[in-house]
Amino acid sequence: MKSKIILEDIKIYAYHGVLPEEALIGNNYIINAEFHADLEKASESDDLNDTINYAEINDIIHQQMAIRSELLEHVIGRIIQRIEKAFPQITFIKIKLTKTKPPMRGEMNGVSLEFEKEIK
Repeated sequence: MKSKIILEDIKIYAYHGVLPEEALIGNNYIINAEFHADLEKASESDDLNDTINYAEINDIIHQQMAIRSELLEHVIGRIIQRIEKAFPQITFIKIKLTKTKPPMRGEMNGVSLEFEKEIK
């Protein structure tokens, strides 16, 4: 059975960016995350030990967002690495990280990076 866990539109205020003012002012970020794993056992057992605790995934995301990085790529890489280590039953991870007000000209809803990783 193919199963997905999807965390949608997690809003976090953080201080990532290359510009010095981004370290002082910060920005709003939105994270979307998708994970694939076989959760059939949990569908039968109703036992948290048979699934992936998405509250723990949420905690990992918040912890990593609190560590300042210049590049969003670095933040996503850390998030993927920590989740992969904590939940070896995950077979696929997709993280989309959006900076809602990037310091660039023009009106926009944000700039996003999205990483996908198949885990073997």
